[in-house]
Amino acid sequence: MAKRVQLVLNQDVSKLGKTGDLVEVAPGYARNYLIPRGVAVPTTPGILRQVERRKELERQRLLEEKQQAETRKKALETIGRFTIAKQAGEKEAIFGTVTNQDVATAILEASNQEVDRRGITVPDIHKLGSYKVDIKLHPEVTATVDVQVVPAKGGE
Repeated sequence: MAKRVQLVLNQDVSKLGKTGDLVEVAPGYARNYLIPRGVAVPTTPGILRQVERRKELERQRLLEEKQQAETRKKALETIGRFTIAKQAGEKEAIFGTVTNQDVATAILEASNQEVDRRGITVPDIHKLGSYKVDIKLHPEVTATVDVQVVPAKGGE
């Protein structure tokens, strides 16, 4: 069996790796496809140092993102309760439902923090009352806040 060759990828290759990854491939694949097309370069000590440096910078960036998400979580949970006004009918039933966009708007108005509505998990809300809503701020950070649904005043 032929020896494997180590390369560093210059661009994403499906089923092989992402840009900057260190991969081992068959020598023919490297010699005939990856290197001539500029998709990868052979490893040298200098390139290995660059790869390590890039990985360290990426790790620090991800750590910083997580810390920012933790700070936002603490701020949201300190406020704790957000109020959404909905037009209500009999037996405290609301017209329509409370959507993740409604929650995102209420958070923006109350705290001046913009939250991605796609990261908000809202239970089925069809009546007035208080509900728990999960907000995913980061893959590892989720905040839980109370949403108070109250009747709208007048003709809203």
